[in-house]
Amino acid sequence: MLVKHLGSCHCGAIKFEVEAPADIRVFRCNCSICRKKQNNHFIIPKRQFKLLTGADHLTTYTFNTHKAQHMFCRVCGVQSFYQPRSNPDCYGVMPHCIDSDTIKSIEYLDFDGENWEKSMDECAQTGEKNPFDIK
Repeated sequence: MLVKHLGSCHCGAIKFEVEAPADIRVFRCNCSICRKKQNNHFIIPKRQFKLLTGADHLTTYTFNTHKAQHMFCRVCGVQSFYQPRSNPDCYGVMPHCIDSDTIKSIEYLDFDGENWEKSMDECAQTGEKNPFDIK
């Protein structure tokens, strides 16, 4: 069952809502950007995300393959959500940017993003479910 979570950046210029379970699975990745930014996130399809305010305050940073779109508030610098490389049709949402009291529990899943290609290949070779598959 999905619930509506309301979130924002630090200064409040960017406000959004997401439909996601009350019990969420959050990825802790050790890739270079996630490690530096403590980019813990849960993934939802774009259709379950709605930007309420602040489109004009968003700016985007990309690097390496330029597939991940790291969007953040140009006023306060907080990244509340981003478009992940693993799921370009989704958003990664930072649970610490959810303002509503709607998250019931968080399960953390560590992912070796420092070795992203190898980690994804190992999942495919062993037949393990892709950890980023949200279907």
